Amino acid sequence: MTVKQLSATELKNKIQQQENLFLLDVREPHEFKYAHIADSVLIPLNQIPGKLSELNPQQEIVVICHHGMRSLQAANYLVQSGYKNIANLTGGIDAWSCTCDSSVRRY
Repeated sequence: MTVKQLSATELKNKIQQQENLFLLDVREPHEFKYAHIADSVLIPLNQIPGKLSELNPQQEIVVICHHGMRSLQAANYLVQSGYKNIANLTGGIDAWSCTCDSSVRRY
């Protein structure tokens, strides 16, 4: 099973339609503090294996990082762990800032 790629615009539409999403940010705490998408939850990439029990396998999970590489690693791990409804935010928080919400700071 491959990870679904979600553009920042597609994610914005899902949020606006109030879809039941879990926004999983896998960056480091200092990055999250600097810039994040509202209602996203921080679980750094290296902590994902120990926190699987905190994730609902029935809910759509959108994985977020800075540019989309760490989130893709996390998304692939979740799929390999049996999660079915996983999407990677293509371009990460940077794409979100550029195309959807310029109030989110870029770095």
